[in-house]
Amino acid sequence: VPNLQGPRYVSPVPSGGFVVSEECGDVKVFMSSHKPLCSLSSKYGHQFGNPAGVCVDREGSILVADEQRRTIHLFPEHGDPVCLVSTGLRRPAGMACSSFGHLFVADAGDNCVKVFKYCVRLP
Repeated sequence: VPNLQGPRYVSPVPSGGFVVSEECGDVKVFMSSHKPLCSLSSKYGHQFGNPAGVCVDREGSILVADEQRRTIHLFPEHGDPVCLVSTGLRRPAGMACSSFGHLFVADAGDNCVKVFKYCVRLP
């Protein structure tokens, strides 16, 4: 997939495509054909500082770690973004979601992996 602006982290999505964070401050979603589907900045009107780790949960929501803002946001297919973590992170990097609602975040600023349990009820 060409023409990315400093690709950093990538994760598959259930539809067969993938999501990738870029150094330029955006996160892009691609279809299984590798064609661009959307930009999270454009779709949600969200401004990232420095997006890092990305993963997709069992509901198909995209989670993004923002290294500069020290937050984790959840981007549902429908609805507004939800800030899941806004404190306690120093430099969130890689992430992974479990099928049991756990979020694993590699925090390079604290040299550890932090585990969060979450449940988001969307309308």
